[in-house]
Amino acid sequence: MNLKQTIAIKPVAVALMALMAATRFDHMGTAVALPDASLAVFFLAGLWLGGRYLFALLLMEAAAVDYWAISQMGVSDYCVSPAYAFLIPTYAAMWLAGQYCRSWQNLSLDHVARQLIALVTATSVAFLISNSSFYWLSANIQQPSWAQYVETFSHYFLSYCVATLLYAVLILAVVHIFRWIRAENSQHSQI
Repeated sequence: MNLKQTIAIKPVAVALMALMAATRFDHMGTAVALPDASLAVFFLAGLWLGGRYLFALLLMEAAAVDYWAISQMGVSDYCVSPAYAFLIPTYAAMWLAGQYCRSWQNLSLDHVARQLIALVTATSVAFLISNSSFYWLSANIQQPSWAQYVETFSHYFLSYCVATLLYAVLILAVVHIFRWIRAENSQHSQI
């Protein structure tokens, strides 16, 4: 691969970066803000694009958006703690799961099921990493205990996973529909 191929701007990468920038302001979502799409973005970027430079660029974007939101928009810095560094392995879990799914790109039930299993597994691992690191390393938790940890884990796990799964499944569905339409049009034009 030459330098020109390495730095080429890819529309899919730009779209994923725009999605992350637009949604990164609230993890769970509110009436005026969509839930954070970062986990889905890392999964889909690993699935479709790969490359360590893009992974690093997405990490830098996430940190830059967080910095801007906190310093310029008044978003709380509650989640910024020594655990913030654990977002790297959190996002790496999603990225690697996406790369793992690269060989399952068609619409067969087997491929869709494998991607869904990998996505659910990676999202669960990502939650375990980010939630555990925040709970045990953040000064925001005054007296951590295993009972309280299990309670907070179970409280946030479902919403964390649902947002990621919705983004990824919807985006994958739209992409597969467009691929199917393009294939159908290609077949009809050859007749």
